Amino acid sequence: MAEGRLVLAGTPLGNAADASPRLRDALATADLIAAEDTRRTGTLAAALQVAPAGRYVSFYDAVEAQRVDGLVEAIEDGRTVLLVTDAGMPSVSDPGYRLVAACVARDLPITCLPGPSAVTTALALSGLPCDRFCFEGFAPRKPGERGKWLAALKAEPRTAVFFESPHRVAGLLADAADLLGGDRRAAVCRELTKTYEEVRRGTLAELAAWAEAGVKGEITVVLAGAEPDAPDFAALVARAKELAASGVRLKEAVATIAAETGVGKKALYDAAVS
Repeated sequence: MAEGRLVLAGTPLGNAADASPRLRDALATADLIAAEDTRRTGTLAAALQVAPAGRYVSFYDAVEAQRVDGLVEAIEDGRTVLLVTDAGMPSVSDPGYRLVAACVARDLPITCLPGPSAVTTALALSGLPCDRFCFEGFAPRKPGERGKWLAALKAEPRTAVFFESPHRVAGLLADAADLLGGDRRAAVCRELTKTYEEVRRGTLAELAAWAEAGVKGEITVVLAGAEPDAPDFAALVARAKELAASGVRLKEAVATIAAETGVGKKALYDAAVS
């Protein structure tokens, strides 16, 4: 009997031309296609001129838990299950985690067909630092929870990426400007890869004002990380003098403080001497 497996496949964000050849092959050959929306996946297959040989199984949030056992059994029986969502990668703020975890628990083969990602696409387009970032999923809906969530991002040094509904993004940006500071930079990416793709960059205050008129489409927000607090130079000079008074050579004290804080050794040494 052939070995079954779970195949996770990234799907286009909106432009079918972004589909990989491997996705086309998987759609054509999988025994079962577990899809967040079978109609949208069927439309994608038609756009790719693919005639799936396997059966579609709906796999959206409300039915995900109850469908896991049946799909795991199919994999154990030697069938290939292709898991796709409406756009992007399964499990990343989309259905899929439960099925992957169940397959891992039973040591079943899992592979992934890389594909488009709204997270990295928005990050690259934002113009904000990309060397370190965090993904926050969907912003909380309730005001109280959203306030706590934004407060946790106030001191986050990494660029943050998250999703938001077009109906709530204006309120979110206004709250973010109030809680994080209107001058914090961000980008709002709308309808990525689609005909009306738009990327708005600016401060939170500017973006909140822009969003007041209403925003349509699928939204990804990229938020700049918090700027580190500037060290209190006078306090560092005083600390260097205290260390020197205790018997530590001034140059050694300055070198230690500079290494800890990132301030320039020469400037700190000259200030301590003068």
